[in-house]
Amino acid sequence: MPYRRTVVQPRPLPVDPLAEAKRQWLAHGWTDAADGMTVVTSVMRAQQLLLARVDATLKPFALSFARYEVLRLLAFSRSGRLPLSSVVARLQVHATTITSTAERLVRDGLVIREPHPHDGRAALLSLTPAGRELVDRATTALNAEVFADPGISTEDAAELVAIVARMRKAAGDFTDPRPQPEPL
Repeated sequence: MPYRRTVVQPRPLPVDPLAEAKRQWLAHGWTDAADGMTVVTSVMRAQQLLLARVDATLKPFALSFARYEVLRLLAFSRSGRLPLSSVVARLQVHATTITSTAERLVRDGLVIREPHPHDGRAALLSLTPAGRELVDRATTALNAEVFADPGISTEDAAELVAIVARMRKAAGDFTDPRPQPEPL
């Protein structure tokens, strides 16, 4: 039976505060920046709303999204283990954050940290069977509660991903995406 829970949503506001902020920007003469301010605050608010759904879904598993991402990345790797530096690079998070996250995962028996066999200065993170089982259950819940229905249509989702990818590319987040695989 798939994992299913209801996430309590806050009561909607009677007006859109971001539309009001744009109105105020325009009223104060900042017309050149009003659209940009609205884009930035809209994306940031959407991130807050999505993260609240993700956090509520991961709470029963005692996982933060950061811990989930490390476990999922290790589970996706061929051997279930990666150098710590690869985890940092792929998740685009500061090394101290990943190190701290990894230490908590080790403490909880979900990951093993071991010396790299060819580089004495580096460490490998390996997924334990308990870590694999937990991340698989958490992924099932995230797929059912968040990812299968992000709150917009499939067409809007594709358009939004393309727009955000252009923003990320323009900001230097990546050079060119790999071609998308064909559906199975």
